[in-house]
Amino acid sequence: MNNLKSETKFAVCINNKDYPASLELHKIYVALIDEEAAKDGDLRIVDKSGEDYLYSVDYFVIIELPKIVQDSVLTIA
Repeated sequence: MNNLKSETKFAVCINNKDYPASLELHKIYVALIDEEAAKDGDLRIVDKSGEDYLYSVDYFVIIELPKIVQDSVLTIA
């Protein structure tokens, strides 16, 4: 995580086949930019416990949210 940037993005889960207990379909997650993980095709996702884990980028779609929605999601995360 040495190359982890402070930039935050948001992602919607579109596939939880291998992680049904960890990922909720159609849920908006906070995605932390991690260039090293991206090189391997992974995305760093913050779960409801506040911890971040690597998942295949294929499980998510990065989305842009209005500022008010971003603030709301970050309050919950």
